[in-house]
Amino acid sequence: MNARSSDTLENFHDRSLWDPSWRDALVAGSMIAGMVLVLAGMGRQFWCECGSWVPWSWDIWTAHNSQHLIDPYFFSHVLHGVLFYWALLWVPRLNQTWRFLIAVGLEVSWEILENSPLIIERYREATMAVGYTGDSIANSVTDVAACMLGYWFSSRFGWRWSVALFVLSEIVMLILIRDNLLLNVLMLVSPIPAIQEWQSA
Repeated sequence: MNARSSDTLENFHDRSLWDPSWRDALVAGSMIAGMVLVLAGMGRQFWCECGSWVPWSWDIWTAHNSQHLIDPYFFSHVLHGVLFYWALLWVPRLNQTWRFLIAVGLEVSWEILENSPLIIERYREATMAVGYTGDSIANSVTDVAACMLGYWFSSRFGWRWSVALFVLSEIVMLILIRDNLLLNVLMLVSPIPAIQEWQSA
């Protein structure tokens, strides 16, 4: 990327900074509440069946994964927000409010789809998440909050810090759990046995 295109991107970003209002928060909260109702209707558990109220679980190989508020995949959802911000920034005729609400809507929709039998089974067959049974409702709410955090971060710190956050998060996750956002997408769409074997080692 040359200096001219970099300046253009920064200027475009500066003119489109997200300035959240109480209306944004109200509509986003309504979408999250709707997601909670849909997930409850799908039979999802609100919290981990273990009964422990510890808000985090860092071991992805246990039944606690995706059942507490925060787990390693929290950071992948932060990156969802980063990607949504920059992708939607280039859609013409969308104001700040609509971009934010579309990003929340996309994340809410993914959380519902992710907890459907189709995607749960796909995770179990094609990725390292062989014991995956879906997210708890509380975890899904936190995942949406993580996406909103990533969106806010990108709106405030620009593309350079967004790229740095993305790269750092992906590298750290790859080292610590042998998985990250890019690998997760790759394995869902087109599983590679050698990668699956390495992840499961």
